[in-house]
Amino acid sequence: MATPVSLILIAVGLVLALAVHPSDTSSVDVNTVGWIMFGVGLFGMLLTLLFWESWFGPGYWRRRHVYPAPAGYPPATPRRRVVEEEEVVPPPVDPPPPPP
Repeated sequence: MATPVSLILIAVGLVLALAVHPSDTSSVDVNTVGWIMFGVGLFGMLLTLLFWESWFGPGYWRRRHVYPAPAGYPPATPRRRVVEEEEVVPPPVDPPPPPP
């Protein structure tokens, strides 16, 4: 999610900084805003690359490999988790006393 946002900030910032030529003198300089957006996008992209788990994509090195069982041993079976749910029956409610 951070990479597309950074790329959008970089693109919009460069368009504002290099392609927009304002003709009026306003209190906000569009070119400065563009350079600021470009800098924020570049900083976000660098942080994204810095905290990325690996260069091959997140979780690449955490893949599990299955190796064949050595000779004389049965093949390994993955552990199974059995979840048993019990139905909880509420205790019976006594009938109300008869009216006097």
